[in-house]
Amino acid sequence: MKFVCSRDRLTEAISIVQKAVSTRSTLPILDGILIDVTDKGVQLTGYDLETGIEAQLEADALESGSVVINSKLFGEIVRKLPEEEVIIETDDRLLISIISGSSVFSIKGLSAEGYPKIPEVKDAEKIIIMQGVLKDMIRQTIFAVSTDESRPTLNGCLFSCDGTNVEMVAIDGFRLALRKQEMGTDLPIMKFIVPGKALHEVGRILGGKDTELIVYSSINHILFDTGKVRIVSRLIQGEYMNYNSILPKNGETNMTVSPNAMLSAIERASLIILSEDRRCPVQLSMPNDETLVISASTELGTLREEVPVRISGELIDIDFNPRYFIDALRVIDDGDISVQFNGSNGPCIMKPLEEEDFAYLVLPLRR
Repeated sequence: MKFVCSRDRLTEAISIVQKAVSTRSTLPILDGILIDVTDKGVQLTGYDLETGIEAQLEADALESGSVVINSKLFGEIVRKLPEEEVIIETDDRLLISIISGSSVFSIKGLSAEGYPKIPEVKDAEKIIIMQGVLKDMIRQTIFAVSTDESRPTLNGCLFSCDGTNVEMVAIDGFRLALRKQEMGTDLPIMKFIVPGKALHEVGRILGGKDTELIVYSSINHILFDTGKVRIVSRLIQGEYMNYNSILPKNGETNMTVSPNAMLSAIERASLIILSEDRRCPVQLSMPNDETLVISASTELGTLREEVPVRISGELIDIDFNPRYFIDALRVIDDGDISVQFNGSNGPCIMKPLEEEDFAYLVLPLRR
């Protein structure tokens, strides 16, 4: 095996596939990156048996072959190489030579025969979506994925398509994040649960807003294909929560507010809340229909701040975990939004004033 490439392109490809390299495996080969050189080009692969990433590397393929090299060591060596041009080759003993300028590394490799094969996504439905759109949808929902392993279906995002719209939903038992994107017509009907870890890595890899991505799904796996990078993940099996039943249609109290103004005030309040202890919530109160008072009181001190709003309906006082509001408000790109309350113990919903392309539900803390 032998190929020549640029250090920067190799560094980028290593960084991409490392996101799927196992960090806790008892199998040494899963700590490695598979390098595969054929007459079609050079491909790097990382696979932890749940998520697999393949990256095509722009290089001159001089001699076909394959080998597995320790991921961490490979990445550290390449980043420190002195020259832009890198030559990588192996011999019959699986000794990997990494040559750049006057630097010559010789690293022991592993046989590629023992490297597990990433599943093929066969008989798959597909959707073509712009990378920037999917990246935004992931950013605007991923924070609400549950980490409670006793409820495995909530450890991922529900990804669905009704033929016209693509929708992503995440729920962790305390909050819900929903993002909808109109895509056109004649799309396949599909619904599946993508692990949060895989989506997090997809979001980090996706690039330009104007570049297409193809999403393929089968019964057990999903494939995200950018052309240069392919990300395959197993799907979570099971029935997702019926979230439509927990989204109130109308609120008893309706408030219009700038998300940036509300976010800034809650972030300031959270400065004196050093933990997510239920005894230290952020308090929202409404002295009149034009003012929202955001306050907090802990052993460190207090904060009280007024935010201009427009309120219709019942004026209420209510407590929340500030983190849940901050996570949602940070990803809202709109101007003013609607915030609906349902009494002092009911869920709060943040949504657009007119469209229905997102909704964030947060449960209050009981006093």
